[in-house]
Amino acid sequence: MKTKGINHLALVCRDMEETVRFYTEVLHMPLFKTVSLPDGGQHFFFDCGGGASVAFFWWPDAPAAAPGIASVKRFPSDPKTAIGSMNHVAFHMDEAELEASIARLQAAGVPVTPMVVNHDDSAQGVSAQMHPGVFVRSVYFTDPNGIMLEFAATTKVFGRDDVSHKPASATRPMEA
Repeated sequence: MKTKGINHLALVCRDMEETVRFYTEVLHMPLFKTVSLPDGGQHFFFDCGGGASVAFFWWPDAPAAAPGIASVKRFPSDPKTAIGSMNHVAFHMDEAELEASIARLQAAGVPVTPMVVNHDDSAQGVSAQMHPGVFVRSVYFTDPNGIMLEFAATTKVFGRDDVSHKPASATRPMEA
């Protein structure tokens, strides 16, 4: 089996009109396909670049949101979500676009991390300064449905040394 990447990620929204407005007007992702479902729901697709899309389902009787279970409760102070949930969606962006994206989101009234987050391999996982160990620079925000989104710019080419941790197991303690 050989996959070619992500075709689409399907999420659930509380209001399709509000979601279309956010993804087309704020994030500038073209709406390219709409589907009316036989159960009264809708399924809409947005082009997020690189041949991938983000899609939303809407149903008039969908269960309510469950922050802290099915979505992030509060980032960065409470980022955990339940097993089987989706934590966030990261859209690739050129590094040169990150600062401007903060201003664009703020102009649209979207709460956003006030600065670009530099992800590195330090004990904290982030650095206040850009340095050669930073592997991704990010901006975080949420959509109208409470879904955490990220604009992420990879800043290095990954190699063998970037895979250095043993996977944790629920049945035995994590090794250092």
